[in-house]
Amino acid sequence: MKIRYQADADLNEDIVTGVLRREPGLDFQTSEEANLRGLDDYQVLKLAADQDRVLVTHDRKTMPRHYADFIKRETSPGLLIVSQKASVAMVIEEPIMIWGASEAGEYTNRSCTIPL
Repeated sequence: MKIRYQADADLNEDIVTGVLRREPGLDFQTSEEANLRGLDDYQVLKLAADQDRVLVTHDRKTMPRHYADFIKRETSPGLLIVSQKASVAMVIEEPIMIWGASEAGEYTNRSCTIPL
């Protein structure tokens, strides 16, 4: 099964737009589509897990700790933490590359920082 992504509420929407323009067949749900605004990290992780989606976020401060706690109790499809310092153009390539080269199960309970 191919990886499906869920954008966190803090993720730059230009990244989602750019990924979907480059690879229209990729499944990348926006935070607005998932109604994430106002949810805490646990709720966001739970929603992404329930929908078998890798969460993509800019949140380096709280999400890694909450993710570590989450995977002690639940199974997660994965977490990608996106550097805010990297150019949008560079960041757009990474989810596409991961999607094209990986199966969903390869990221279960794993977190990665992109760019790789």
